[in-house]
Amino acid sequence: MPPAAGASGALIRLAFRASRTRAIVFGYLFAGIAYATVAGYAAAYPTRAGRLKLSASLGTNHALRLFYGEPHDLLTGGGYAAWRVGGICTILAAAWAMLAAIGVLRGEEDAGRAELVLSGVVGRTGVYVTALTAIGAATAILWTAAFAALAVGGLPVGGSAYLALAIVSVAPVFAGVGAVAGQLASTRRLATQLGAGVLALAFVLRVVADTSPGLGWVRWTTPLGWSEELRAFTGPHPAVLLVLAAAALALLAGAGRLARDRDIGAGLIPARDRAEPRLGLLSSPTAQALRAERGSLVAWVVGTGFFGFVMGTISTSVAGAGLSASTERQLAKIGAVSISTPTGYIGFVFLFFVLAVSLYACSQIAAARAEESAERLETLLALPLGRGRWLTGRLALAAGGAAAIAATAGVSVWAGAATQDAGVPLPRLLEAAGNCMPAGLLFLALAALAYATVPRASVGIGYGLVGLTFVWQLLGDLIGAPGWVLGLSPFAHVRLVPAQAFAAGPALIMLGLAAAGAVAAVHRFGRRDLTA
Repeated sequence: MPPAAGASGALIRLAFRASRTRAIVFGYLFAGIAYATVAGYAAAYPTRAGRLKLSASLGTNHALRLFYGEPHDLLTGGGYAAWRVGGICTILAAAWAMLAAIGVLRGEEDAGRAELVLSGVVGRTGVYVTALTAIGAATAILWTAAFAALAVGGLPVGGSAYLALAIVSVAPVFAGVGAVAGQLASTRRLATQLGAGVLALAFVLRVVADTSPGLGWVRWTTPLGWSEELRAFTGPHPAVLLVLAAAALALLAGAGRLARDRDIGAGLIPARDRAEPRLGLLSSPTAQALRAERGSLVAWVVGTGFFGFVMGTISTSVAGAGLSASTERQLAKIGAVSISTPTGYIGFVFLFFVLAVSLYACSQIAAARAEESAERLETLLALPLGRGRWLTGRLALAAGGAAAIAATAGVSVWAGAATQDAGVPLPRLLEAAGNCMPAGLLFLALAALAYATVPRASVGIGYGLVGLTFVWQLLGDLIGAPGWVLGLSPFAHVRLVPAQAFAAGPALIMLGLAAAGAVAAVHRFGRRDLTA
C-alpha cells in the first residue's frame, strides 16, 4: 500500500473516532424518538375515530408547526411519523453535521494538529477528503438508527428507509455549511457562530413557510424545507434529493477550494488582534464564572422559554386529542395525573422541566471540572482564595441559574396557556417552577460530591444519575416495580404541580439532603489534589 493511502486510512479512522461518540448519541436519540412516536401513535390512536379527532386537534395547531412543520397526513402511522419524527430529527441532523464538520476541520487547526498532519505525506485535499469520509460514515450510523427504529416500530420497510433518508438528507448540506464556516472563520468558536446563524435562518424560513398562508414557496429557499418536500409516506418526491445533493456538492467543493488557498490557522475573515479590555464581572471568582457561563445560561433560558411557551400553547389541543383509555391509564401510572385537561397536561410537562433544571445543574459541575482540567483553577487558587469559597461560589451560581430556568418555565408556560384560555393561573405555575428546585438542587449536590471525590468520573456520574433515575421514573411503574425501588428516584417524590398539590415534606427532605451533600462536597474538595 502506498504511504499516502495508508496515512489517509489512518486519518479517516482518527476523524471517525473523534466524531463517533456524538454520532452514536444522536443515533440513540433518533432511534428513541422514532420508535416512541410510531409505537405511541399505534397505542394511543388505534381507531379511525381517534385519529380523526387527533387530526382535527393537532393538524390545525400552528404552534406545533414551529417544531414539526406542516402535517400532510395524520390519519396513518407513516404520515404522523413523517411529521413528528421528520420535523424534529431533521433539525437535529443538520446541527450534528454542522458541528461535526467544524470539529474535524477548524477544530483540528485550533488544536495545532493540522500542521503535524500536513507535514507528512497527505496533502490538504487528502486531509479534507478524509474528514468528509468520516462524517459520511457517521451519517450512515444516524440513518441506520432511524431506519431500524421506524421499521421495528411497525412501519413498512421501504417507507422507513425513505423517511430515514429524508431525515439525514440535510446532513451533507449542513456539513458543507460547517466546512465553509470553518474556512471563513479564524477560530472554532466563530465558525460555530456562523454555522449556527445559517441553521437558525434556515429554521426561520421553514417556520415562515409552514405557518404563513400563501408563503409555502418559501420552503424552497431552505434545506430544511427541501427535506420536508421529500414527503415520506405522503406522496414521495424523491427528485428533491437532487436539489439537496447539488447544494451539498457546491458547498463542499467551495469549502475544499478555500481550504487549498488559505494559510493554516487563518481564516478569510480577519481575526481581531487588539480589543479594548472588558473588565465586567471580574470582581470575584464567582463573578468571573458567571461571565464565562452566561452564554450557556442564556441559551438554557431561551430554549426553556420557547419550549414552555409551545407546551402551554398546545395544552388545550393535546388535552382534547382523545387518547385511548389504555394510554391514559399508562400515563396516569407515571405521574398519577390525567392529561385529559390542560392543567393535567401541564403538570405532566413540568416533570420534564424538573429534568431540564437537573441537567443544567450537572452542566455547571461539568464546567467547574473543565476549569480544573484546563489548569485554570490552579491560577485562581494561587491567589488569596480558599478552595471552599471557590466551590461554594460555583454551587451558588449553579443554584441561581437553575432558579432562573425554573422561573422561565413557569412564566413561559403560563404565557402560552393564556393564549388558548387554558385557565391555569400564573401563581400556580410559579409554584410549579419552585417545585422544580428541590430535585434539581439534590442532583447538583450529588454531582458536586462526585466532583470532589472522583473528579475524572464526576461528569459521567452526574449526568448518569439524572438520566437513570428519570428513565426509571418513566418505566418503573409501567413494569410493576416494587414501591420501595421506585422511591429510590428523586423524580418519584416530585408532585406534578399544578395538577397536584405541592408536597412540602418530600421537598424539605430533598433540600436537606442537598445541603448536606453540598457541605460534604466542599469539605472533601478542600482535601484532595487538583487533577488535570
